[in-house]
Amino acid sequence: MFSNIMPEVRSEDSVVRYYCTAGNGMEPFLVDEVKRKLAAQDVYQIPGKVLFSSSATIRRVCDLKAAERLFLLLKQDSPVRLSTHTSPAKAASVLQSRLLGDGCQWISAVRTWSRLQGELAASRNAVTASTTQRDREKGRGCEKQSDEGLKCLQESRKRRHEFTSEESDEKRRRGREEGARLSPDLEKVDDVSEPKKVCADYSKIELEQNLESCRKNTDDLGKDAPLGSVENVSFRINCKCSGKLHRCVSAQEVSRVMGIGLSRLLGWKADLKNPKLEINVYLNDDYCLLGIPLTRLPLANRSYLKTPGLRSTVAWAMASLALIEPGSCVVDPMCGVGTILIEAAKEHKAACFLGVDIDDGQLQKADENVVFAELQSRVHLLKASSTALPLPSASVDAVVCDLPFGRKFSTRINMAENLPVILSEMERFVFFVSKTILVNRKKKKRKKKVFSLFYIL
Repeated sequence: MFSNIMPEVRSEDSVVRYYCTAGNGMEPFLVDEVKRKLAAQDVYQIPGKVLFSSSATIRRVCDLKAAERLFLLLKQDSPVRLSTHTSPAKAASVLQSRLLGDGCQWISAVRTWSRLQGELAASRNAVTASTTQRDREKGRGCEKQSDEGLKCLQESRKRRHEFTSEESDEKRRRGREEGARLSPDLEKVDDVSEPKKVCADYSKIELEQNLESCRKNTDDLGKDAPLGSVENVSFRINCKCSGKLHRCVSAQEVSRVMGIGLSRLLGWKADLKNPKLEINVYLNDDYCLLGIPLTRLPLANRSYLKTPGLRSTVAWAMASLALIEPGSCVVDPMCGVGTILIEAAKEHKAACFLGVDIDDGQLQKADENVVFAELQSRVHLLKASSTALPLPSASVDAVVCDLPFGRKFSTRINMAENLPVILSEMERFVFFVSKTILVNRKKKKRKKKVFSLFYIL
């Protein structure tokens, strides 16, 4: 069932073995997504993680919405077995034997990682160039308007000078009268031209800001540069031990043993502060898993969200359950900052969305998020109460909502008492063949938060 050695990747079209981490209960959504979007093969699900193989480009892999973090798979193996009576020397020998393996495996994996980083860098540069070109065109359009306004002003002043330079007294008098008549119009031209000059100056500032924003967003994916050589690589080990193994050896000890072993095996140098390569190790009673992170920031950190609300992966999962079709109208009657609507709009390009909330502050943040995500044409906002929405009956195809129960955000009403009224209102304006997707928060022991998704047919 387990494979110890990852196959070497030799070309752009070769299949690469990845694994992603996922939130509690999100594994089925991630399995479905990698199969549907990446045509993934050999998909294997374990608690909190999904392993898969795909020949898709790294940029497409990084566009996964249900994943938390993305890793290049180094090793997947059966669990390491140690007893509490095992001596430290014996434990170190077992760990190095099981976790390190053959040096060729590590060199092959690092070369694959470096190639993927190069692809991410190329994609990042392409996005930056596209944004730069679009902003320059916008700036040129604004400067053209400014030039036209300035030209109009100069022609008007020239005509006024011609009127006042006539030698004849009669013409001078008529010129003065004409100049007096045109004076208000010229003042209007001055008023119009000044904002256009400001617009031209502002376009340069906006261009610089957009470029900086683009660089910041694309840095989320593959900030590391590709390695020129697999020799003298600086690295760091991040280890997490759980289960019975944790009683026999600590995560720090595993990291130390692996660090010493890699330095001896490949001549790499350990660097805890600023390593070029980071290696994640997961050890428990069920499996042994090693991987290299492909992005510095989690995939769940959306670059198109200015103010996050509900966890983006959960919001995406809710939208996927709604089975949104082209031309559908989707409503969130308690939208908050609009996370669910934005995730749904990014995934479904041919649908329209309406967010409703009673709180002005939340609507303001939602509007900022919609503008930041450039979805103004498809996501609209409305201030209203969820108990009495100004919508015709059977006018909505789907409802997706994160019910606020006053834990993270305060509520003005008692949600437990008003929930039947809210659900009755949803039933009124939702078309009878559609589905309503709600998320409810429950607490278990140790105050652990659990999300429960359910349908209302």
